[in-house]
Amino acid sequence: MSHPTRTAPDAVDKPVIWTVSVSRLSDLFRDITLEYDHLAQIEPLHLGFDDAARHIRERMATDHCDVVIAAGSNAAYLKGRVSVPVVVAKASGSDVMQALARARRLSPRIALINYQQPMAELAEFSATFGLAVEQRTYVTEEDARAAIAELKAAGVEVIVGAGLITDLAEEAGLKAVFVYSAASIRQAFDDALEMARLTRLESGRGRRGSPDTRRARRGLNDLRGESPAMEKLRQTVVLYARSKATVLIQGETGSGKELVAQAIHREGPHRAASRPFVAVNCGAIAESLLESELFGHEEGAFTGARRGGHAGLFEAANGGTLFLDEIGEMPLGLQTRLLRVLEEREVMRVGGTRPVPIDVRVVSATHCDLDARVREGRFRADLFYRLAVLRLVLPPLRERRADIPQLAEWSLKNAMAALSARPHPNLAAEIAACAPLLQAYAWPGNVRELRNLMERLALFLAAEPLQALTPAFLLSVAPELGQPAAMPAGALPVPAVLPAAQDAAQANIAEVLARFGGQREAAARHLGISRTTLWRRLKAGS
Repeated sequence: MSHPTRTAPDAVDKPVIWTVSVSRLSDLFRDITLEYDHLAQIEPLHLGFDDAARHIRERMATDHCDVVIAAGSNAAYLKGRVSVPVVVAKASGSDVMQALARARRLSPRIALINYQQPMAELAEFSATFGLAVEQRTYVTEEDARAAIAELKAAGVEVIVGAGLITDLAEEAGLKAVFVYSAASIRQAFDDALEMARLTRLESGRGRRGSPDTRRARRGLNDLRGESPAMEKLRQTVVLYARSKATVLIQGETGSGKELVAQAIHREGPHRAASRPFVAVNCGAIAESLLESELFGHEEGAFTGARRGGHAGLFEAANGGTLFLDEIGEMPLGLQTRLLRVLEEREVMRVGGTRPVPIDVRVVSATHCDLDARVREGRFRADLFYRLAVLRLVLPPLRERRADIPQLAEWSLKNAMAALSARPHPNLAAEIAACAPLLQAYAWPGNVRELRNLMERLALFLAAEPLQALTPAFLLSVAPELGQPAAMPAGALPVPAVLPAAQDAAQANIAEVLARFGGQREAAARHLGISRTTLWRRLKAGS
């Protein structure tokens, strides 16, 4: 089959495509890649499912990719877990018919296994050619294994399906026929090139235009951590990004509410990253100014009003997202105006008479209990329900302690880079040694507090390049890690120091005492604690 001639894009700005497969589809991807390497930078990733999703998220923090190509269950898994668009390589009806014809030459006992959806045309094909074909669907690998075992027990000898299915069929001792053709994979590459072109037009990549300062800088790849809570959070962000409904984000101070809001914005349809993202802290602006900031004002609307008037933040965010941080601090009078804007989809400037139509998605956030404020009459119930069509609760750092070492290492590397300093080659091992100490702390300031602590630590390590990052040194820089931390209001209490960290802290005190020749006053000063506290800890460890 001849392939249409294509014109190569500018070689220095080729779209970047990653292909993802762990099965025999990799061979087909590799063969077709040779036909497209003059049109795009194509890189194969021989990974699947969670391994592929994690690898892509990590790579996207530093590298660029326009489109990912995957197939079947692997593609479906990635679609909800990575920020880059995923093109699904699909087997055509012709592919299936040809595969069944090849299977028929091997045995009349045939089965077709599809991902999720059965093939409606199979019954007609079977009747036309007088060929009885069993059909099964699967979602997980366990489903696929169970289907193959059932078919084998029923006497089926040949399985037709995608890469995972054919691999499992052969593993079970059955013959297998791969369903994809080169033509279908070429179509996937063509679709990927077109998607990359549209993505770049939308986001203004390349040489066009200048960057807009009202842009979301962070995305899904900045939501770091491999705990189940963070995996669920990323999936929820991708899901909510598909809607234009309002979102209410609830979480403690420092838990990353604006970061999540930016990720929801960037993951939206039509490459929303190129559209405005405007943030305002409702608790940081005086009530007298917040109204004109949000809704704008006409010239002469009040004393000091700007000549010619002023467009508000709703107008500035038109076509994009307005992030209302600390929405619980908004005065009742403004809550009424905000509700009207949300209902009418238009804004009236202060002192104005002409409504301005707007198309803005509102994402709001709060650290307080809005339900309680509604009951107390401090927040309008109708506004609360209008803002909370979609709700998202961020996990505090103490509830995902397994993520703390990874977050600490990433934050410390960034802080060292900002100081033009190189982290130690064995930084990961050093962080692991400090992990019990870091994980024992309650982190009332959450990820923001962890990041700030790592910036402080980076200053000391940059000033002393030969200083190893030991638990003792960490405690000397951050003595609060060895003390019970104040818990956020309403938070569940957790042990201030876990047993492993207690031992580490005790060893640290002994090391510092040895360094100062047993002089308790000097050791206490170095640790940033009083002599009484030092004595109490030494007594507790004896």
